[in-house]
Amino acid sequence: MRWTTLLALALAAPSGAVVRFHCSQLVVTRIDPLVNPGSIPSSHVHQIVGGDAFNATMDPKKDLPAESTCTSCQMSEDFSNYWTAVLYFRAQNGSYKRVPQLGNNQFEKANGGLTIYYMQDAIYDQTQKSKVQAFQQGFRMFIGDVSARSLQDAARFRQLTYVCMDTWTMRAPETMAFPTRKCKEGVMTSLRFPTCWDGKNLDSPDHTSHMAYPETGTFESGGPCPVSHPVRTAQVMYEVVWDTKKFNDLEWPKDGSSPFVWSFGDATGYANHADYVFGWKGDALQRILDAPCWFNTNCQKESNSKLQSIDLMNKCTQKSIVNEDIDGWLDSLPGGYQADHGHTTV
Repeated sequence: MRWTTLLALALAAPSGAVVRFHCSQLVVTRIDPLVNPGSIPSSHVHQIVGGDAFNATMDPKKDLPAESTCTSCQMSEDFSNYWTAVLYFRAQNGSYKRVPQLGNNQFEKANGGLTIYYMQDAIYDQTQKSKVQAFQQGFRMFIGDVSARSLQDAARFRQLTYVCMDTWTMRAPETMAFPTRKCKEGVMTSLRFPTCWDGKNLDSPDHTSHMAYPETGTFESGGPCPVSHPVRTAQVMYEVVWDTKKFNDLEWPKDGSSPFVWSFGDATGYANHADYVFGWKGDALQRILDAPCWFNTNCQKESNSKLQSIDLMNKCTQKSIVNEDIDGWLDSLPGGYQADHGHTTV
């Protein structure tokens, strides 16, 4: 089913199955407190949204709402941090240019950023059937494989996808590799995190082992969690709209391949990945997840939550502490990476 149909279904009846909101850009920088904690700079460029307590170490014992002065998210009690790698265009002369993000559908005035979903049930399910557990202070997770360069490598993260948008609302078909044609309205990436928690660990050394996908089926089909990870959580999903149309008039590769490259050199698209650090205030997320409400209200009234304006979201920014050019035409990607179609090149 296409996204427009799914959205129409979601709006058709009261439902607490999905909460959707946007977060404007907080900062674009080479900082990664999960994979490269304490490193300034980290290995590659990321785009980060959420609370302005974001830093290179992110001590899990710290209370992010208390440490933050603002959040770039629409949900004013959400001081979590959400981030992904950054997309670059590789010109035929070998130089690179950062691809900016756009505010997603209904959030066009936002300063780039991500759209965040917390789903108790499938997005097309019109009734809330499940109770899921909110994450706790100190929780964090990672999804994806930065070394993946083939469909086989990426297969265990099958829910990291791309859509070549010919219209602003287009959400299908989805692919796991970069689109190889020019997209009229840009490229959307969707990143869906695992939904089964081991119930014990707020993190793990690889930031993934404490979480798992359903044992059979999928989250959307109501697949059961494995015995090792029995606690069902909300599915966290990011949507990012990349303004690739700015590059449609430039020369593309003559061999039909994609000209886009992730900030760590992946030119296949299979190494798409994302990071999440929980930082909701008090029980705000659990209240929202438990509230029966309309899809398009973000459960504001039913859960006694507060939303902030896009203007306030856009005002919450952070200056990069890494002094380097990430936006000009660059001879190599920040960190020294070059386009890699099948092996690591630094």
